[in-house]
Amino acid sequence: MTRWIRVVLAAAILSTLAACGGDDDHPPQNVVQVASADARFTILSEAVVAADLGPTLSNGGPYTVFAPTNDAFAALLTELGVTKAQLLANKPLLTQVLTYHVLNTRVPLASVPLGRAIMPLQGGFFKVDLTGTQLVITDGRNRKANIVATNIDGGNGVIHAIDKVLLPADKTIVQTAQALPQFSILVEAVVAAELAGALSATGPLTVFAPTNDAFAALLVELGVTKAQLLSNRPLLTQVLTYHVLGSRLLKADVPVGAPITTLQGQTFGVDAGLVITDRRNRRANITGTDVLASNGVIHIIDKVILPAP
Repeated sequence: MTRWIRVVLAAAILSTLAACGGDDDHPPQNVVQVASADARFTILSEAVVAADLGPTLSNGGPYTVFAPTNDAFAALLTELGVTKAQLLANKPLLTQVLTYHVLNTRVPLASVPLGRAIMPLQGGFFKVDLTGTQLVITDGRNRKANIVATNIDGGNGVIHAIDKVLLPADKTIVQTAQALPQFSILVEAVVAAELAGALSATGPLTVFAPTNDAFAALLVELGVTKAQLLSNRPLLTQVLTYHVLGSRLLKADVPVGAPITTLQGQTFGVDAGLVITDRRNRRANITGTDVLASNGVIHIIDKVILPAP
């Protein structure tokens, strides 16, 4: 009878250890093994193998993997106009895209830094916001992905499932502005002031970008034509550099109520309502935030701000 009790107890202990993944003979599965065993991530698993990232993600860590589902990869193939075979055969692209989904630290759901820059292994950055009850990622190309499952545990990290493949930025601040019609006068001004090179540099930079309507209002305020403004390079340079910071400042990081120093050298302030007060006590509304670019971020403003004369 005593021997039977010992056998039952031993079996119970072994069962508990196996369920917890806690004995030496059965270590917990790593993030690659967990993803491979999940039917939602079969294409991701194929991609990891094709990019030769399996050993790295199996042995290193801890990692956080934002894991695109099969449907997310299917949508990417349509977006890029390629077949799965073509994507899996493009190892440089595959490696760049996959490592953009991996963080070199364990970040469970409760520790996700909402609204702030998240730097993956690939370089660059993306951010996560809480929209209602939904966690939404904005990638480097300003595409949106929803986090659809969280805290899938692996021995060397954690997995969060997402419904869209993230892509790193492929445009600088200048190129991003060039692609948006509302900034056509700003782009003309940047070119006229010969600042395009500086604003295309590595950065990071933050640009408070006035819209075309903002520039039109400035022309009336100053009593000049667009041609006269664009030909006044000293004034143009002073005004434009007053809109640029020599660091990346996402909306969540804006120091409300504190002076913000610009590349021009002077400061402006931002209040809790995201209203800028410039050095001439003129006010501009920040009407759009966190347009991401490879070398920084753009915030949209409805008035050209001016430094002190």
